[in-house]
Amino acid sequence: MEITHLLVKNMVCDRCIMVIRSELQRDGFSVMSVKLGEVEIEGALESVSMQKIEDMLNRNGFELVKDKKDKVVEQIKKLIIQLVHRNQEASPMVMNYSDCIARALDIDYTYLSTLFSTKEGITIEKYIILQKIERVKELLAYQELTLSEIAYQMNYSSVQHLSNQFKKVTGLTPSEYKLQKKNTRKALDKVGGNKQIA
Repeated sequence: MEITHLLVKNMVCDRCIMVIRSELQRDGFSVMSVKLGEVEIEGALESVSMQKIEDMLNRNGFELVKDKKDKVVEQIKKLIIQLVHRNQEASPMVMNYSDCIARALDIDYTYLSTLFSTKEGITIEKYIILQKIERVKELLAYQELTLSEIAYQMNYSSVQHLSNQFKKVTGLTPSEYKLQKKNTRKALDKVGGNKQIA
């Protein structure tokens, strides 16, 4: 059985997965699996079918990734989002991010880092920091964990390290962030870009 594997840009949450699965099934495609940034459809797709999928993705705010280098960048982003946002364990990661990324993609990290910076205008390290800060905002909003527990779970060396990084990115300390009434969290696909961190 032939399977068509597609990479989709901006598919970063469970709701995105549900939308894409539902739309593809509605259009009569036999969906094998839909995961963060990836879709598998049974059978080979003709150009008309591919255009139909691409149009549906565009209508819903997604984009089909075609360029090989763009595919690698999307895989890096997907992996970072999974490592930062899907890690529900109360203990920090054992392996560092660079080793995790290089091992998962089986590509030299130096190459990945250069490619990511060129394509995204931000280093992998800064992208990880921005994703971690979005996760910290989420954990602060839940008000279930202390700042010490959040720092430990998010693999910060100390509460001070977390607080300093949080303030550099948001302009607020974690305590000040918790006291404000407005929600400044970003959609995960909007994190990154040309944002610079001091």
